[in-house]
Amino acid sequence: MSLQQIDAKLLSRMFLAGAKNLECKKEWINELNVFPVPDGDTGTNMTMTIMSAAKEISALGDGIDMRSLSKAVSGGSLRGARGNSGVILSQLLRGFTKRIQEEEQLTISVMVESFEKAVETAYKAVMKPKEGTILTVARGAADKAKELYENGVTDMESFLADVLEHAKYVLSQTPEMLPVLKQAGVVDSGGQGLIEVMTGALDAFLGKEIDFTVSADAGAGTTSSRRQNAEEPVDIKFGYCTEFIIMLNKTFNIKAEMDFKAYLESIGDSIVCVADEDIVKVHVHTNDPGLAIQKALKYGALSNMKIDNMRLEHQEKLFRMSAGKGTAAAETAAADMKKADMEKASGTAAELPPKEFGFIAVSVGEGMNEIFRSLGVDYIIEGGQTMNPSTADILEAVDKVNAKTVFVLPNNKNIILAANQAAELTADKDLFVIPTKTIPQGITAVINFVPELSADENEANMIREIRNVCSGEVTYAVRDTVIDDKEIRKGDYMGIGDDGILAVGTDIRGVAKDTIAGMMTEEAELISIYYGSDVNGEEAEAFSALVAESYPDCDIELQYGGQPIYYYVISVE
Repeated sequence: MSLQQIDAKLLSRMFLAGAKNLECKKEWINELNVFPVPDGDTGTNMTMTIMSAAKEISALGDGIDMRSLSKAVSGGSLRGARGNSGVILSQLLRGFTKRIQEEEQLTISVMVESFEKAVETAYKAVMKPKEGTILTVARGAADKAKELYENGVTDMESFLADVLEHAKYVLSQTPEMLPVLKQAGVVDSGGQGLIEVMTGALDAFLGKEIDFTVSADAGAGTTSSRRQNAEEPVDIKFGYCTEFIIMLNKTFNIKAEMDFKAYLESIGDSIVCVADEDIVKVHVHTNDPGLAIQKALKYGALSNMKIDNMRLEHQEKLFRMSAGKGTAAAETAAADMKKADMEKASGTAAELPPKEFGFIAVSVGEGMNEIFRSLGVDYIIEGGQTMNPSTADILEAVDKVNAKTVFVLPNNKNIILAANQAAELTADKDLFVIPTKTIPQGITAVINFVPELSADENEANMIREIRNVCSGEVTYAVRDTVIDDKEIRKGDYMGIGDDGILAVGTDIRGVAKDTIAGMMTEEAELISIYYGSDVNGEEAEAFSALVAESYPDCDIELQYGGQPIYYYVISVE
């Protein structure tokens, strides 16, 4: 006789199995991207989101109950969320766990209500929900669950299997809801990711043999461009990377959170402090981890404790990398590090008071990063289309910018939701997310910042100005497909604009020129061309001259972007 209820231990196994199944299928899901670009990332984003939660579940041990499981799933996925699909998945999980956290056993009726709460929460998180996506698949599953319950289904195995089967059917219909999916010959990639999670969960319910092991680096985030080349000596002011979770048993309101953050800032930097009802996730670089731990113990018990000696780790890395170059290089690097540490210990670097405004930009490519720095951006998060930063990555960046008000430039439509989620979790600073969808829009936004204006005035001004920017990117196709009535072959060059494919061909210069033609308007005055790491300077100069000849009434700016995968990033204003 099959189980008719699900307890916390079984649900945790179902969740982990769903996460592992998604992880196994992530590359295939990446390939379902509508545009056949080489950096499809839906599978990666969803996997890193759910693995962030899976890692916290694995740390709970045998004494798991529904409340602790719910907190681990909700908090882990919320902080690990990256990309639109990942953020939506985190909201589905957040809504589901809100309903179940007080239960000891999940019955079919509770499951129905949990599915409905999951869909409600996810739809609220998206400003303009689009049908034919992961949201549609989730809603289809919830509707089927309700229908089965109302029709008197009482067998949990049949219930779960029928819900999954209907979700698969809804997924198969997504091309009929979104013409771009039908033309590309694919189903929605986010919806497919959700199906893989549900499939793995059902397998665990049925008792199939599954490896539930979650690696230590599961859900690991991106690294900031502030991290230097590993061969260079780094200036490490605070030597111990300290992480832990506080299981709250005392009130931790906004004031308590601000006081705790202020204390952490007094003993270290690189602070991330994210509160989610009964838990607080803490990350700090400090020279005395014990002080952070003692302060945290005033609010509750600690778990998931991890302390790493960053100076020792870096010295060991320097030694290994310098072994082939002779010991002198390693000795010099170690001496430089020791000197830097002594200078910091003597207090030569004074803390500055916070400034009024600061900027964070998501960027990729040496040249692009340098452009943002030259325009006054305080912190660069390495990422973009190839690797979307998580909510936690953005929160960490916000903590590192010494400003009262921080503007975040996502520079990719797939990062805006994660940035908005970070804004909701930020209490000690004013965080404004400027909805830049491309790097050229981000550059335009920061150029139009006026220090004398208020934050609200600058927000309105930057949003207005980015609407005048048309952006395009030139890359190559990784599979055959048809999009916007354009037949694309694997290896073709493609010009992708704000609203779809602008050009396809086998000549990169011709495709780039046609891309610009598709972006031009009568009001256009400036064409900016950023060439990538795979384009040499001479070729870029020749292309720029061709564009100048074609559009004599426009100013042409050519700059090295250094971005991977995209040969050219182009804007028309």
